[in-house]
Amino acid sequence: MGSAPAQIPTSFGHELRACLRCRLVKTYDQFRDAGCENCPFFKMEEDHERIVEVTTPNFNGIISVMDPSRSWAARWLRIGKFAPGCYTLAVSEPLPEEMQHLCQEERVQYMPPKRMRSKSIKTKTKYCIALS
Repeated sequence: MGSAPAQIPTSFGHELRACLRCRLVKTYDQFRDAGCENCPFFKMEEDHERIVEVTTPNFNGIISVMDPSRSWAARWLRIGKFAPGCYTLAVSEPLPEEMQHLCQEERVQYMPPKRMRSKSIKTKTKYCIALS
């Protein structure tokens, strides 16, 4: 989890996906080419089927964070130690158990998503929050 910035999504359409562990948002192609900057142990760039396992197109909102360690919003969302980039506010599904075990083996924290109050949360919202 370094300070090198993550790739910014090249498109904000239906091809966006969010990492189920760190909630980083990129396109499928970006995950395929470079993996997840916060979760390199998933090795998405080597195993393209894993992208579908550990990312989701179902998320709520996007926040762009330039300096996660200084952003109160990043700390509140528990992304303050991740790379600068675009993150979702919430994902609607948990990481598969096999990948949760991989997180434990790698000694990285995984926080399952909180229960959503509404099923309508499964659709992406059309707003962005930009904070530094």
